[in-house]
Amino acid sequence: METGTVPLADVDGPFDLQSTLESGQSYLWDRTDGEMYDRLDAHGGDAWYETVVPPLDGVSDERAVVRVRQTENRLEWESTTDAVPLLTHLLRLDDDLDAIRAATPDDPLVERAFDAYPGMRLVRDSPFSCLVSFICSAQMRVARIHGMQMALAREFGETLSVDGERYHAFPTPERLAAASEDELRDLSLGYRAPYVQRTAGMVANGEADPADARDMEYEAARDSLTRFVGVGEKVADCVLLFSLGFLEAVPLDTWIRSAIADHYPDCDRGGYAETSRAIRERFGGTYAGYAQTYVFHYLRSGGE
Repeated sequence: METGTVPLADVDGPFDLQSTLESGQSYLWDRTDGEMYDRLDAHGGDAWYETVVPPLDGVSDERAVVRVRQTENRLEWESTTDAVPLLTHLLRLDDDLDAIRAATPDDPLVERAFDAYPGMRLVRDSPFSCLVSFICSAQMRVARIHGMQMALAREFGETLSVDGERYHAFPTPERLAAASEDELRDLSLGYRAPYVQRTAGMVANGEADPADARDMEYEAARDSLTRFVGVGEKVADCVLLFSLGFLEAVPLDTWIRSAIADHYPDCDRGGYAETSRAIRERFGGTYAGYAQTYVFHYLRSGGE
């Protein structure tokens, strides 16, 4: 594997690898020490994280194994290719986090969340794997969702051998479409199994592609993603935010609905679209998804 570093002095604003990868945005990375989601270290820790990255349009034409950890002033990486473009894309190292925070409205809850986890970035996962991850997320704790994705990769993904180590890529749409419901249920997907299978089939046969939403206006993009089986407005918002670059998206999950009830009751407009529009405006519009993710992670981690 190639090795290298990314000096954090070259990144605009602070960076925290652990809070970025263990805040319920991405379920495609794993900690090599087996402690994913077990604890949040006071200063982010220095654990190694690893994933298999599929080819990414405009970034890389090949699949790559990537391992990364954060030390005091840099990211250290090991990879089957130059990992800098991949890490920049996946971890949004090209975001100016200071400018994003400055553009977020002054709000006590949002400020407390930013202060608690300085350096947390949004992720930019591949669309299909992100879509499957959040189809699996319904009524599940983050550790269980992560476990499902790791199991899908082990059972249905291609195995790559690198320097004597084995890594599992996330399954292709074709492979998941070919899996039986019983095989998927055996991985604890439960009632989500047919949703994953049928959505994978839609992508595999060319009926729909989640990446197509990237070129639409925000609310049209959300509506487009609800075509997939098992995808409602909240899951669609998660895919828009954590994969397709719609930084204004605010998924209305349980934690954000609780925040609305406790802190922003005037934003509760009854329906999903109207409430989502109101809380997006309260969180500043353009970067509302950043504010949402900070508040979600802060509340879920016991910040209030």
